[in-house]
Amino acid sequence: VQAFFRLLKSLPFGERQMRRVYLALSLGIIVLGKIHIAATPRYFTQLTSASVWFASGGLAMILTGALNILRRRYGAVAPGLRVVCVAANVVMTSFALVAGDAGKASAVEFLLVLILVGGATVFSLLPAAQQPASGASGAA
Repeated sequence: VQAFFRLLKSLPFGERQMRRVYLALSLGIIVLGKIHIAATPRYFTQLTSASVWFASGGLAMILTGALNILRRRYGAVAPGLRVVCVAANVVMTSFALVAGDAGKASAVEFLLVLILVGGATVFSLLPAAQQPASGASGAA
């Protein structure tokens, strides 16, 4: 695990680029969640418990993306937010693996979700991907 983080730190981009990538991943999760909710009527013609559960998956994605944006912005001054965000990302990544397998997702669908949610998980663990404490009240 430590070797993995050393590798990430050695990548040729700085903190500003890391924050941008983390923001892009977080926004991508939100967009994916909106698409998931919008697709509900395509897969379910009636309001059933299954359709509500399907739509709630999109809602969970939207909230996870929003939590990552908050962690990116305020994680340096809110350590509890960091812990909750990392936990949410680990749970959502694990759930995405199970759901993708159970739902027989295509390789492209599987890869897209894992890049977004798995990538956000990795960036949520990196202090360099959040705003510095001194800039927590300034512009992103």
